Amino acid sequence: MKKHIPNLFTCGNLTCGCIGIDLCFQGNLTMAAYMMLFAGIFDFFDGFVARLLKVSSPMGKELDSLADMVTFGVLPGFIMMKFLYNGPMDNPLAYAAYVALLIPVFSALRLAKFNIDTRQSEQFIGVPTPANAFLIGFIPLMAAEFPQYAHLLQQEWLLISIIVVMSLLLVAELPMLSLKFKSFAFASNMWRYLLILGAVGLVALLGFAAIPLVIFYYIILSVTYNILGKGPTN
Repeated sequence: MKKHIPNLFTCGNLTCGCIGIDLCFQGNLTMAAYMMLFAGIFDFFDGFVARLLKVSSPMGKELDSLADMVTFGVLPGFIMMKFLYNGPMDNPLAYAAYVALLIPVFSALRLAKFNIDTRQSEQFIGVPTPANAFLIGFIPLMAAEFPQYAHLLQQEWLLISIIVVMSLLLVAELPMLSLKFKSFAFASNMWRYLLILGAVGLVALLGFAAIPLVIFYYIILSVTYNILGKGPTN
């Protein structure tokens, strides 16, 4: 029985993702984004509980990838597709919105690559699928929370550019910062602490609408870290 406990959390992740997709069809993109957030909490605890109980298994790993594909691949794709255009199909823009399907396609490639890439046991290579999903999926929430910027956030060229760039970053050979601490010494974890402090500060200031900014900050910090010639596992 103990070995199935982490899988219950994984199924919670999957369930939240499915509910979020249904909310997209209802036009409630804000609640769909929050369901993604709840799914992320389940996703964190399935691995945490598996390590705590020492019951990791190949089945759990595969189930986790399948759940992540729905929650952090399909769901953000639908959120962005609906955000790009949610009108009659006789409008040419309706077909342009299908570019959002790059998100689930590249998320699938990313998850498959992660499962066979032994380099990613201690660090990430390419933007993690949940990070990409949070950046994209919370853009509608940002537009709702900050209506003064809604017009900018709803520019089709900007949204399509974000989709294309983020999809490529999912599979890019780009080492990313990881929050896997080997010790808590400041000298060897300075960049990790900068990431945590920046993320907490943005959320404290702007609420959950800041999540896309947090992910953008994470990417910029990782790129800066690598430009300075310091690997994320140092």
